[in-house]
Amino acid sequence: MGMHGMGTHGRGTRTGAHIVWDWNGTLFHDNDAIIGATNAAFAELGLAPITMEQYRALYCVPVPKFYERLMGRLPTEAEWLVMDETFHRYYTEHRVGCGLTVGATELLIGWRSAGRSQSILSMYGHEDLVPLVRGFGIEAHFVRVDGRTGPSGGSKAEHMERHVAALAGVDPARTVVIGDAADDAVAALHVGARAVLYTGGSHSRASLEEVGVPVVDSLAEAVAEAERIAA
Repeated sequence: MGMHGMGTHGRGTRTGAHIVWDWNGTLFHDNDAIIGATNAAFAELGLAPITMEQYRALYCVPVPKFYERLMGRLPTEAEWLVMDETFHRYYTEHRVGCGLTVGATELLIGWRSAGRSQSILSMYGHEDLVPLVRGFGIEAHFVRVDGRTGPSGGSKAEHMERHVAALAGVDPARTVVIGDAADDAVAALHVGARAVLYTGGSHSRASLEEVGVPVVDSLAEAVAEAERIAA
């Protein structure tokens, strides 16, 4: 099965179920880099650092809204640019110490060897994402890897629309988005796909449970759930 083995079968891949994986906080366990980058961004504006618990309880998109919850007001455009730039610079430096979520590689291999397809859609910049995925040696498991193009901080919904449209022979109704944020579920529903949310990333179980989709504590459970609901 070559790199493009899956796409070429077209209608032949009747096993049908497709997973769209989120990257940050889902396949990529980067919580420490994220909280550090957030606090570095806060420090630029003289704000006190926050804990992982506070972050998980308050995080939301669009990201300026998250900052509003912490600052008591929306950041100005100038403040947002400084924070965004600081966040990305710090994150890029510290992500090198982060690895894949435990068991992720085995799950990717298992899903693919069952003849099913999977892809990545991330709000992490496309130019940064692709070499990172390649560096972990997992690129061959995905029919498509898409990072964000354009400005950061928005919702995933319109990116999901483009991503799913570009997947040949994948039925949105048999597609499950696995991510760690409420926004992953919003993006899934936007294209008529299903979602499973994972608590190991940057969001609290309470904030994920409000969405009304299955919430799980491990990627193995997420894949089992995806298999069940896309069958």
